[in-house]
Amino acid sequence: MLKSILGGVTAALMLSSAASATDLIIYHNWSSGPEVAALNVLKAGLEAKGHTWTDIAIPHDTGSNVNLMNLVTGGTPPNVFLESSPGVYRDLIGLGLGRPLTEFFTEQGILEHYPTSVVSSITVDGEIMKIPTAIHIDGMAYYNMDVAKAAGVDPASWNSLDAMFADFQKIRDAGYIPIAIGGQQWQVGYLTHALAAATGGPEFYNGLYGAEPDPSVIDSADMRTLLETLRRFQQEADEGSVNREWNVTTNMVITGKALMQIHGDWMKGEWTAAGKVAGTDFGCVQIPGAKAVPVTVDSWGILGGQPADVDAAELDFAAVVADPQIQADFSAAKGSTPTRLDAPAEVLDACSTEVLHILEDADHQVPNPHSTVDADWQNSIWDVVFNFWSDPSMSVDDAIAQIQENYDIILG
Repeated sequence: MLKSILGGVTAALMLSSAASATDLIIYHNWSSGPEVAALNVLKAGLEAKGHTWTDIAIPHDTGSNVNLMNLVTGGTPPNVFLESSPGVYRDLIGLGLGRPLTEFFTEQGILEHYPTSVVSSITVDGEIMKIPTAIHIDGMAYYNMDVAKAAGVDPASWNSLDAMFADFQKIRDAGYIPIAIGGQQWQVGYLTHALAAATGGPEFYNGLYGAEPDPSVIDSADMRTLLETLRRFQQEADEGSVNREWNVTTNMVITGKALMQIHGDWMKGEWTAAGKVAGTDFGCVQIPGAKAVPVTVDSWGILGGQPADVDAAELDFAAVVADPQIQADFSAAKGSTPTRLDAPAEVLDACSTEVLHILEDADHQVPNPHSTVDADWQNSIWDVVFNFWSDPSMSVDDAIAQIQENYDIILG
């Protein structure tokens, strides 16, 4: 599979070189309807500057092991890539292909319009290396307001997970699934770090997912609470949850089969694409009783070491992404919150307003692990918690022992 993909990329690169020096190869992993609609906003902006866009899309849920560095080391690097991992940017710098953006953002006066959490997320070893395109909170509860009314529950009133779970039988008695959960590994992984922030708070979360993980958190009371809570969610998963895609899961809530979904708030794009209105048809709250929320900043990088004309085209792409109106249009299509504080206000529906309200408290937010942590360590956590999720007989002690063993191998 890798050989055929790289062969197709090589052909695309040959065609683009013959056609135009400013034909940019864009690598990403988005494929849902709202994601593609948002990409088309950027594509139109780039084309308006006289450049062309050649797409390399390898959706994150295909199981493909092809990644950006495969393309780079295979001799077919894209010009622009959707990538958050700081390790990738360090690898590119080591290869002479990194492209710092500090000077560009400073000269354009853009940084002052980003929240602190966004600036932190796009900085790698003191340099701005990423172009932020969207803000998401990874652990938001989106709920169907008609189902809530029919079941006689108010998710906005829940002040703890215990209060939430206490209403589940009432929801079932009314004929609805209390919570729709997609049982793919990455969805379980995202739920895990959302719960780590919610139940353990910033200190525990950063000990597990920070740039330098703290081994003392592995066998801690907070870790046991996290795993016990994850088990509680697993026990609430319906029979169809196994390997169900996130947007199919979202549709269960939209169509009134389930009350709610806890997931990244990019699920809002599915609601808006279905013609639903935030605050009227659906509501959104952070995980009840959350001590902190993990924040995803979807970000692009650009390839360094390029000819001047290509470098200029790549910077044009950066300018397109950072444009306030394009931020607004992109967020409206994708269901995200703009990264710029001065984006036109009409994009701020009830859920984006709630996100910005949550993010007013700098001590209540932590970065998505992909922006901070060693990729091997992160993947090892996903492996353990997915095994724990998939095997109800696996104990908390078993999971902790596996996490500790992985830490010793990877980081010890």
